[in-house]
Amino acid sequence: MSRINLVTNEHASDEQKELYSAIHGQLGMVPNFLKIFANSPAALRAFLGLHGIASEGTLDPKTRERIALGLAEQNECQYCVSAHTAIGRKAGLSNDEIEANRAGGSQDAKAAVAVKFARSLAEHNGAVSTAELLEVRAAGYDDADIVEIITHVGMNVLTNILGKASRVEIDFPKIELNTAA
Repeated sequence: MSRINLVTNEHASDEQKELYSAIHGQLGMVPNFLKIFANSPAALRAFLGLHGIASEGTLDPKTRERIALGLAEQNECQYCVSAHTAIGRKAGLSNDEIEANRAGGSQDAKAAVAVKFARSLAEHNGAVSTAELLEVRAAGYDDADIVEIITHVGMNVLTNILGKASRVEIDFPKIELNTAA
């Protein structure tokens, strides 16, 4: 049971209902973590805005999901591992690729560098080395891509923290954390 209230449609304000309608139109559902965000419509709008902008960038959907999976596992957020496993599969990631992402890598050499860099950013609160930046550039990522990776790290760490702090009920097919094994 969630430790922070889920704003249900029955108890939502007009503004929350309007946000839910837009989310439902895009996803076909309103995930529980967004119902937690909805306690503050301003926070929900901010997250949705950041998510929308981050989705417009140059990083492809598979790489974005690889990063999300790598961070969710690293940060031990079972909700996010479960959600991004489902989303990653829809984006075309195989089960083996998802496992590689959760372990901090990828079967794709370029994407492996992005996942590794993202996890280092999160682990070291952004204090990455020059060598790490050079490795990302050598893999073919330019400064715009690097800024987008950093943006995705921030967005995913935010959702990992929200998921863990709230202990939000998982409304995707439940995936166990590898660290729990």
